[in-house]
Amino acid sequence: MLYIVPTPIGNLLDITLRALEVLKQVDLILAEDTRTSGKLLNHYQITRPLTTYHMHNEHQIVPHLVSQLQEGKKMAMISDAGTPGISDAAFLLVRECIKQGIKVECLPGATAFVPALVNSGLPMTRFTFEGFLPPKKGRQTMLKKLAEEDRTMIIYESPHRLLKTLQEFVQYFGADRQCSVSRELSKMYEENAHGTLQELVEHFQKKEVKGEIVIVLAGKE
Repeated sequence: MLYIVPTPIGNLLDITLRALEVLKQVDLILAEDTRTSGKLLNHYQITRPLTTYHMHNEHQIVPHLVSQLQEGKKMAMISDAGTPGISDAAFLLVRECIKQGIKVECLPGATAFVPALVNSGLPMTRFTFEGFLPPKKGRQTMLKKLAEEDRTMIIYESPHRLLKTLQEFVQYFGADRQCSVSRELSKMYEENAHGTLQELVEHFQKKEVKGEIVIVLAGKE
């Protein structure tokens, strides 16, 4: 049995009672970074075996994990924050478990793009999640394609690239396109900035940007 367990994106209180129950009773916890996950587990006094599972080692360890699952072990997969599989590793193991008839259960819980989308004030009936855009190769092609997208777009970005990305958006989407930038969600210094792309460029030019970023961008009218 494999459990996909969402973890808080900032505030440690944003974990469900069911998630805590699962983490306490599995045989093994797969963590993106055992040091980061260790802080969460220590906070809730959970002492279960931990092993690293991330995008750089998943191809090598999936067969071994599947073999253990077939023997009857229960595992929980967590990421540093949010739901595993959303811009984090999970796909390969989940796919292989399904192929091998191993039960997979994904718990509901924290995901950064949901509060960012709801807070944006932009249409939520139709949206597309793009995750992190290509940093170099294929970036221009992707931006040209998204410029024609009529659904609300959700994009993840790192703080040191935010300003450059917003300036690129002005170039490809136009200075007047409506946008929302959310950072430090669920934390003490949470910020949700709204306005046109040009207004947001000017806003973030005046300050140092910290924290994980979710950009919600209006689709083409």
